[in-house]
This record gives sequence, structure tokens and C-alpha cells, in this order.
Amino acid sequence: MKKIINIGKVKLGAGNIVIQSMTNTITKDIESTVAQVKELAKAGAELVRVSVPDKESAFALKEIVNLTPVPIIADIHYSSEPAIIAIENGVSKIRINPYNMNKKELSAVVKKCAEFSVPIRVGVNKGSAKDLKTPRELAVSALDCAHLIEDMGWDKIVLAVKSSDVRETVEAYRTLNEITDYPLHIGLTEAGTEKYGLVKSAIAIGSLLLEGIGDTIRVSLTANPVKEVYAAKQILQAVGLDKNFVEVVACPTCARTQIDVVGLAEKIEKITENYTIPIKIAVMGCTVNGIGESKGADFGVAGGKYRSVIFKNGEKLKTVNNSEIENALIELIAEKING
Repeated sequence: MKKIINIGKVKLGAGNIVIQSMTNTITKDIESTVAQVKELAKAGAELVRVSVPDKESAFALKEIVNLTPVPIIADIHYSSEPAIIAIENGVSKIRINPYNMNKKELSAVVKKCAEFSVPIRVGVNKGSAKDLKTPRELAVSALDCAHLIEDMGWDKIVLAVKSSDVRETVEAYRTLNEITDYPLHIGLTEAGTEKYGLVKSAIAIGSLLLEGIGDTIRVSLTANPVKEVYAAKQILQAVGLDKNFVEVVACPTCARTQIDVVGLAEKIEKITENYTIPIKIAVMGCTVNGIGESKGADFGVAGGKYRSVIFKNGEKLKTVNNSEIENALIELIAEKING
């Protein structure tokens, strides 16, 4: 059982997976940073991290914290001074890489965190710890850093061990999960551009979540950070940890396909993207295998040349003209939503 760490009103280690992201604005530009935090929160982020490279950025956090709806995490670079200012100005958590800070400065930060009851995320990245050669060394190093912070008088700690390599990341987190009960922040670092970075992140994060590893996730993409939040939500849905959404399943199409499966599936997905109730809708291109292959769906369509079968819970409900498919499915969606 993981320790429970409170990040403001958000609990880590309590069994639910918390989604977070990070702003890419200049933090001391308060207006832009506040606007992006609100955008991330609206998309579904429960925690938002901001970069704090200097004192001016740290002082800006007081206003940012007061104007935003989710707990703010301060990402500290090298110096203890911005960290201390950030803590005094109301952040809910700080993230440090102990390899970037000497022991005296680390001690000052830990003391201030204990004074203000602010948790610390120890983030050890493979790229900044070049002497760590194996995933196990990465995991053990993170735990050693946690023990160092404990010895300094504070134990509200979250751990992360990231690499840009999928296999290294998964193996490092598996090891860390075995040797600690601190909550784990999981994800890849420097995952890459939106398309490939999403594939890598889905494999790494999804693999860990399926093994019950991870308490909070960030999908790091070279893209608008709002897309990180949407990606994180989709990963949670894909591994079955979030069932409160409309899932549209569809056949890959073949020569038997009689209807516009791609267009119809995308349209239904768009219509239902903001619904938060569990529904599975199947869009199948033919009647040969359509109903049988989608028995797990609440309802759906199996396409015919001119008329198509609308089915519900694996049984034929009615046959409609192909021009009526979309309306028939929308009616069933409304029926499901309204009970």
C-alpha cells in the first residue's frame, strides 16, 4: 500500500491516478501562465507544474496560486533560493532533481518544505545522472535521495525515475515500485513530438498502469501541453482505469465494407467526446461479422449496401436506410444518457 501524500486537496497514493501537466509559458508572465493553467485544468489536469528558473518567477507564484483552480507545483532548477520563495508563496509541491543541487542548498529547501508542509517530488532523470547506467541504478538512486531527505527531517515525498527510452523507464519504475512505498510519478522524459511521443508514452505509461504501478502521470510531449492532458486521459481509458466515457469501436474496413465507417465513427466520437458516462458504440462495416464481433457494445450499426442493421446488446433492433444511421445511433445515445 502506497503512502498517501496530499498535494493541496489532491491525494496521491489513494488508489486513483492523478493527471498532471506542465506549462510552457514564461512563469513571470503571470497573465499567460494563469491562462494556460486554467486551460489545462479545464482539459482535465488535476495538478499543474510551472518552471521556476529564477527569483522573479518564484515571486510571481503568489498571484498565480491565488488565481488558478488546481494545486501548483514549482519545478526547481539549481538554486535553493527560488525554491524557498516558491514555498513561501504558496505552491502545493516542489519538484527537484537532487543531482542539480548541493547538499547545503538541498537541506535549506527540505527545512522550508517541512515548515510549510510542502511535499517534494524527487525527479531523477537518466540524462542528468550520467553515471547511472542501468534502470536499477536509476531506481536505487532515487530512493537514496529520498532517504537523504528523510534524514534531513521530511518524508512527504513523491518519486520519479525517467528516461527517454521506453524499456529503461518501465524497468526502472518496476524496480522502484518493489523497493519503496512512496507514491510514484510516472512518465517518459523527452518523449518526442506529438505523434511518436504519444506512442512511446502510451506503451511505457500503459504498461506500468496495467501492472498497478503509478499514482500520477504526465505525458511529456513536444506540443501544446493541453494535448498532454488529453493523451493522459486516453491512456487511462485505454487501460480500463477510467470507464466514464463513450468508447467508439469500429472495424478496420475491408472490401466487404458497405458504409462510411471512418466518417461515421469519427462523427459519433466527436459528438460524444465530452460525455462522462460509460457507453460502448460499435460501427461495423458489414453484416457478415458485424454484430458478432461487437457483442460487448451497448449498441451499434452493421452496414449494408442500402440498409443497415442497428443492434443493441448483441441483438438486432431494427433495419434503417443508410441515410438514417447517424440519427438512429444518436437516438440510442440519448436514450442511454436519459436512462
